[in-house]
Amino acid sequence: MKKLSKHLRQEQLQQLLENDPFITDETLSHEFNVSIQTIRLDRLELNIPELRERIKNVAVKSHDEIRTLSMDDIIGEVIDIELDHMALSILDIKKEHVFSRNNIARGHYLFAQANSLCVALINDEFALTVSSSIHFQKPVMLGDRVVTKAVLIEKKDKRAKIEVFSTVNQSQVFYGEFEMYHNNKGA
Repeated sequence: MKKLSKHLRQEQLQQLLENDPFITDETLSHEFNVSIQTIRLDRLELNIPELRERIKNVAVKSHDEIRTLSMDDIIGEVIDIELDHMALSILDIKKEHVFSRNNIARGHYLFAQANSLCVALINDEFALTVSSSIHFQKPVMLGDRVVTKAVLIEKKDKRAKIEVFSTVNQSQVFYGEFEMYHNNKGA
């Protein structure tokens, strides 16, 4: 891959991080075929904070909005939520999440991240999963960061339909359709 000029690289870097603030410096260095230090210097020049700070900045919204669960009951870290609209969480895959033989993440952690995000998304005191249809599309490995987005499709008659997409490095690894029960009749 031909190296880009500094100006062009920084433009593309800024665009990539606006679209996905959870990309690591390591992934960016591979993407642009430059050293991690070059990426850090580019971020510094562009006033783009490191990954931890970017995550905190995205999570500025108060988690007090979540009515159905406490933050401790959610698998992954909720970083953005608009009740009855969409929610976003991240889960860093650690040793306790994988099979010891092959370092592949256990599926129930991906399901739990998606399911708890669906419950948190509902603007109600009470929500339960009625049914789900899930598809694991690619293996998730030790060290991967899973970014999961839940989007409310429909909410009526004490039922809500939610689509969930999970990605690792912008590649989809999980898809689910969830039907949730809730107390409120409002949309």
